[in-house]
Amino acid sequence: MINVLYFASVKERIGRAGEEVSYRQEINTERLLDSLIEKGEPWSVVLDKESLLVAVNQEMAGWDVEIKDGDEVAFFPPVTGG
Repeated sequence: MINVLYFASVKERIGRAGEEVSYRQEINTERLLDSLIEKGEPWSVVLDKESLLVAVNQEMAGWDVEIKDGDEVAFFPPVTGG
């Protein structure tokens, strides 16, 4: 199982803080994102790779990072300060 977390506006627009996802094959962050988008709305509307950041086990990650069983993957929008 992979623990997927959503933060900030992603969480608000999807309507949940996270979910558990199971996979039977090797997967990376980009494939996980694609599989969530394939679920349809609201994921397909909210999860746009160009406007998201991803972290694996609380460390910033790229879209080619391999994910293992038990990992935590978080999706969130870029943060700006002011």
